[in-house]
Amino acid sequence: MEPDVVEIAPPLFPSGSRTRKPRKGFGFVLGFMWAGIPEVIDVEHYEFRNGGLVSNNNNANLVDKKNKGKSIQDGSLYDHLADEEVVMSTTQPWGFPSSSSKRSRRSSSASSSRPRAAVEVAVSSAQANFLSDFKRFDTVDNFSKHHYASQGNASKQHSRTWVKKIQADWKILENDLPETISVRACESRMDLMRAVIVGAEGTPYHEGLFFFDIHFPDTYPSVPPMVHYHSGGLRINPNLYNCGKVCLSLLGTWNGNAREKWLPQESTMLQLLVSIQALILNQKPYFNEPAYGRTKGTPSGEAHSKFYSENVYVLSLRTMVYSMRKPPKHFEEFVRSHYFERAHDIVRASNAYIDGAPVGSIVKGGVQDIEESSESGSMKFRTEVATFMKTVVEELVKLGVKELEDKLKPPPNAEGSNKSNCKRSLSSRLSLYIYCFVVVGYLVVTSKNFSRILDATSHLTRT
Repeated sequence: MEPDVVEIAPPLFPSGSRTRKPRKGFGFVLGFMWAGIPEVIDVEHYEFRNGGLVSNNNNANLVDKKNKGKSIQDGSLYDHLADEEVVMSTTQPWGFPSSSSKRSRRSSSASSSRPRAAVEVAVSSAQANFLSDFKRFDTVDNFSKHHYASQGNASKQHSRTWVKKIQADWKILENDLPETISVRACESRMDLMRAVIVGAEGTPYHEGLFFFDIHFPDTYPSVPPMVHYHSGGLRINPNLYNCGKVCLSLLGTWNGNAREKWLPQESTMLQLLVSIQALILNQKPYFNEPAYGRTKGTPSGEAHSKFYSENVYVLSLRTMVYSMRKPPKHFEEFVRSHYFERAHDIVRASNAYIDGAPVGSIVKGGVQDIEESSESGSMKFRTEVATFMKTVVEELVKLGVKELEDKLKPPPNAEGSNKSNCKRSLSSRLSLYIYCFVVVGYLVVTSKNFSRILDATSHLTRT
């Protein structure tokens, strides 16, 4: 059934600083998204049923999540950089200056023994620093490539109420956006806005970027804003159509009770964006469809939900490729830096899925401690992930990410699958043999008793 709307009250005393970093205390808004998550197992050492991940020593790219994703800089790694020749690859990430002219010379024998990890961390820090400094909210000069660009112009006059409401929305977004949502507004076209939402951990959308174009009609805030999803022609959610339509009662595109609809005096853009992230891009999107919501918790409903989520993750991988190839305007470098920094996490998560981890079980850089009775991913899903991840890795390599091809796991072993099927077949045959033996024995015993009864009856008749 259509999920309820997340209600967020605007701050009483918003700050006027435009360069203020987003508050880390916003967890009270989205806390329910991660509440009750069990402990996790490191993906590097994860093993599900008959498959398992090979442990890789990849400590050169550690990330400090409490420090907004900045690389953990071990001083010992950088001690060698001052003396050694640092050569950047020709596939260096977009938007960063080439360092080919900045080299420190050293003898070839010494350079051949230089620690590779130091170079990798030095390269990665550029993207990590970019993401750390990237403003969650900012204004831009123009939005020529915007879905709603044709619905207005820079010279159009708007009412004072319209302007004040949008300025108030800007202020709230500037102060209270969570780190997983970023927004760009247009100074010359205040009716236009663009937002990107990072898929949450524990969902089929984790590590993905999902873009939305927003337009404020002339009658705003009496009516809700218009929102268009950058789908790339993919239907990744019952509420997100491949044509870009966003189905949500808060937007008036779906029926709901009075409290779920847009309230001109209370609703805000922050509330809308958080609702999309928490209520649409959730752990089990299958149940967003009203007709299927009533089957939640039933064996049939959960089985359909599992297969739907598996398909969603594959479509999310395709969305990643779509975004890397055609990053939306004003977010070009954000897209490249995001996927550059998350590349190894994406590969590790996909490897876990290839080995049988259930979709959506990846949280906090690891796999949830799943119960023994939990089903593994379907063979179709595991094969599709392994197959399409080759394309994902190709795009990540173009961004400058190295050593990914060797870490990507191949499709599930058909031989191992056949052995498993043979074991199941042998077990089934053995059970059948035992059953037949019991039945035959029962019939034999029964037939002897029946013969005795006939003999006794015959004897009584003769007497």
